[in-house]
Amino acid sequence: MIQSWMVIAAVTALVAVGGVLFKPRDLKWAIGLRRPKWLTFEPLIPVIWTAIFICGAWSANIVWQQNPGSTKIWLLMSLYLLLEIVTVSYTSVTLRLRSLQVGTILGGSGAVLSIILALAVFPISRLAAGLLLPYIIWSPVGTYTTEEMIQLNPGAE
Repeated sequence: MIQSWMVIAAVTALVAVGGVLFKPRDLKWAIGLRRPKWLTFEPLIPVIWTAIFICGAWSANIVWQQNPGSTKIWLLMSLYLLLEIVTVSYTSVTLRLRSLQVGTILGGSGAVLSIILALAVFPISRLAAGLLLPYIIWSPVGTYTTEEMIQLNPGAE
């Protein structure tokens, strides 16, 4: 029998893989952008986001287990999915459009969605809401970084 965590993990992985669909010329543009001097942890960003996605998937599984298949839970699963889609689209859409402003909007949208999701999940499970805290904390850091990059790269806004 397929367990709920397996389905949630598979959907998370599929959406994450879809987020890396961009062309090499788009990546070349991103590599050429100036970054804030304080951005010394950039090589750790993929590891940080992987941990955040694991926490999000774990949170979704906890919520699903509370009342599997109910309309409320399906709506919450849709919100989890929307949050992941917005998050992974940050890289591919920002690169494809070559627009840090779009990245800032997507990052800010993800931050707001994560707070809404945590508030919606809190009455169901405090642990599930707590597992969204890494996203709530980290997403504004990424959004702020992108906003700072706009200042350093005026033509890339």
